[in-house]
Amino acid sequence: MSEPVLRISAVRKHFGQVAALDGVSLDVHEGESVVVIGPSGSGKSTLIRCAHQLETIDGGALYLDGELLGYRRTPRGLRPLSERRIAEQRRRMSMVFQQFNLFPQFTVLRNVTDAAVRVHGRDRSEVDREARELLARIGLAGREDHYPWQLSGGQQQRVAIARAVLVRPRIMLFDEPTSALDPELVDEVLAVLRDLAAAGTTMVVVTHEMAFAREAADRCVFMEAGRIVEEGKPADLFSRPRTERLRAFLSRHLSEREAAS
Repeated sequence: MSEPVLRISAVRKHFGQVAALDGVSLDVHEGESVVVIGPSGSGKSTLIRCAHQLETIDGGALYLDGELLGYRRTPRGLRPLSERRIAEQRRRMSMVFQQFNLFPQFTVLRNVTDAAVRVHGRDRSEVDREARELLARIGLAGREDHYPWQLSGGQQQRVAIARAVLVRPRIMLFDEPTSALDPELVDEVLAVLRDLAAAGTTMVVVTHEMAFAREAADRCVFMEAGRIVEEGKPADLFSRPRTERLRAFLSRHLSEREAAS
């Protein structure tokens, strides 16, 4: 198999005495959609925050296209990279957060295009054209001159996703992108994620949306207590869980969904 786009190798991360990540290893390959599930506090969000270098790791290593992230090797061992070099590495990934993080003073079009032009140095006219086409594909045609406060939460999150796509990252990371939305707005964001997965976008999605994980993932990862407990094809994990911990998690989720309905 080819070199993974993202390699997470025996990564450890502590917050005080708590092991948020306890030797986690995960490879994500070109065109693969990996969905990470698990209970709150299992380390899911910490995992992708470390991958995006928003959190420093305490052990192990991270690689993007075979390049070590965050450090350089010297005769005296590993040395941290400069903030400028880390920022350069980070620009090759995109991350979509729970909150939309849009600039309130910018229009939708400016929010989507600003990073591609200002940070990545792409041509303004080309980016504007591509952004308009992308906004149309995700159901936001005619909203280019609106401001974030004029949009619903689901529309704002779709703008944030469009902004992340437009910089042409090697991999996209999603940290529970629907958790801040009202229930009736969740499906419109998940539809965009399904389209990205179907188009072969390399991505890691942390989510509590089990139906999405089952339908859209090429591979599903179940985490608990800072470790990967099971991983594999969604059909296998959801239909034939091997561990009692995953069986209990899925049973609990099903019970909560039935109670909500």
